[in-house]
Parts: sequence; structure tokens; C-alpha cells
Amino acid sequence: MNKSGPASVEFRAVTKRYGPVAAVESVSFTIEPSTLVTLLGPSGCGKTTTLGLIAGLEMANEGQILIGGHDVTRLSAADRDVSMVFQSYALFPHMTVLENVAYGPTVSGIPKAQAHRLAMDKLVLVGLEDLGKRLPSELSGGQQQRVAVARALVLEPQVLLFDEPLSNLDAKLRRRVREDIRDLQRKLNLTVVYVTHDQQEALAVSDRIIVMSNAVIAQSGAPRDLYEEPASLFVADFIGDANLVAAEISAVQGARARVRVGNIDLDLPHRGAPPGVAKVAARPESLLLSAACPPRPALAGIVAKAAYLGTHMEYTVTTALGDLFVVDRSVMRPLTPGAAAWIEFADHGVTVVPL
Repeated sequence: MNKSGPASVEFRAVTKRYGPVAAVESVSFTIEPSTLVTLLGPSGCGKTTTLGLIAGLEMANEGQILIGGHDVTRLSAADRDVSMVFQSYALFPHMTVLENVAYGPTVSGIPKAQAHRLAMDKLVLVGLEDLGKRLPSELSGGQQQRVAVARALVLEPQVLLFDEPLSNLDAKLRRRVREDIRDLQRKLNLTVVYVTHDQQEALAVSDRIIVMSNAVIAQSGAPRDLYEEPASLFVADFIGDANLVAAEISAVQGARARVRVGNIDLDLPHRGAPPGVAKVAARPESLLLSAACPPRPALAGIVAKAAYLGTHMEYTVTTALGDLFVVDRSVMRPLTPGAAAWIEFADHGVTVVPL
């Protein structure tokens, strides 16, 4: 669908400062064409500034920005072949849905009838072809979001940018719209850069995630890699829920290590950590809970909190290692606060975190 086809995006040691404060500091990455890459991180980490630098809404103080191999560092937003879907949708309230979507082609000089045909094509793509005559105020939040996507797509950009696109939607609608965005990205072969602070959203939609912290990249990789092999305590704690517990590496052989966690010895990849004090990240679903003491070594604990969430139970269990957060799929006979419990470690979701 694209005029020029999907493009790569490359940052080469890009820095953006506001006075003495660096919002983005010497950041380098490459986003491959036809991929959906998410910039993920807490508020103030630099992800939205990075998106603005791609769009041309912010100008870099240092470094180079390339789109499709062309240096766009000094180009204005109007001269870059990108479109952005804003968090607020930014729809014109006095225009119909069709007029909103046709606005970009119209102001770029395309005759009105042709602009409307282009707009209708994109409304068909997002499933809103029957709502072209309505005003934005007559649409649901999810429908407004899709109008904003259609308006961005009608210009057939090389790169499509999303700034926190689901933050105004309720939980059920968020899931449906993120699936719509992912389907469109694949169907139209788009390069998409997507900003969110929501870890589940990032894991669900991304080919690759760039985690940012304090204006720099903390880790970049496929969702599964970041979840199962976080490169730092920050990433382990930020991507999903992780129990970070004290451990000791007692022996290293090849890529593996014997890791002591409480009274349990685990065989794990050492990931470059030397013998001695270490940290282990254990995902809540990798902690196996039982009401009876198993025959193998296990952590003894007391259930401090229990919550029923329909498909699973969530427990806080007080142990010698501290309070551990446990997700248990067994909901028929839940443990109650005050009950004794024992925890074993699964053979997945448990990793040494480099210090």
C-alpha cells in the first residue's frame, strides 16, 4: 500500500537536551522495515521524546536519524514520510469521519473527490466504511481510535508512529484495538514504532521491544528474550512482575552454574555472573505452590494474601527470602491467608540477573 514501501529507522548516537537535561542521551538502534517495535519504559524515560525525534516534532542536538537510509536529522516533520497517531486522537470535532480522514490528502493538494476516495479506502480497511458521515462525538472510543489510524494511513507513510494509542480505552477494548493495530501492521506490511508504558501491551504487539530508562536504552530484544532473560534488575522488575531474590553462585561449569536460593540449589545459566553473591529473578507463574511439604527441598512460607481473579489465584507468600508474589492456575481449592505453604521453582521463568 505504501508509496515508497516500508522503511527502516536508524538512530546513530542521538542526543536531545532541554537545557542541561538530556531527555535522550547518545541512543543508537535500528528498526527493520515491516516490523512493529515498541519503545517501552516508565514516565520520563525518553520514549516519547524518541518518538518525537523520529516524527520531526523534536530536533536532535547530536547524532543522526535515518529513515529508509536517508538522513532526515535536519528535516521538518512535513518533509519526513511518517504519520503519527496521537494519544488524544486529535480528530476535528466539526468534520465528519470521512472529512477527518481525507484532511491530509486535501491539504496536500489532492482534489477533494480523489481525497475522499482515498479516505473511504482506508475506512474500509479499519472497518468503519458505514460511519463516514458521522461526527467524532457520535463514535465510541475504539471507533475514534480507528479513525485516527485511518487518517494516518491515508498518507501511505513509510513509518507509522503510535503515541500511547490505547491509554484512553477500557481494558477489554484495549485488547481488541491492539489486535487490530497488529493485524493492520502485518496486512499492510508497515514499519510501526509504538510507544507505551504498559508492559503487557508491549509483549502482546511487538516484534521487538526497546526498553528505556533515564534517557538511555536499558535493553533491546524480542519480547520473550526480555521477559525470560532480563539484562538488569530494572528490566526484570519493569517487564512483567518479577520476584527478585538474593542468591549465591557456588560453582560455575561452562555456561551453567549451581545457584543457591534459600535452601534450594538450582542449575541455571550464569549469564556472565561470577561465583559469589547474585540476584535471581523468578516470574510469579514459575513459583510452584503447594499446601503440603514436597519430598524435594522447598521454601517454607505463610500465605499473607490471596486474591481470586477468575482464571487464576494471586498469592503473597511470606518466606525467609521475603514476600514472594505467586500466580497459581489452580483455583478450585485455594489457600487462605495464614495457611502454611511451600514453594518450588519451575524449570522456566527463573534466571540469574547480571548485577
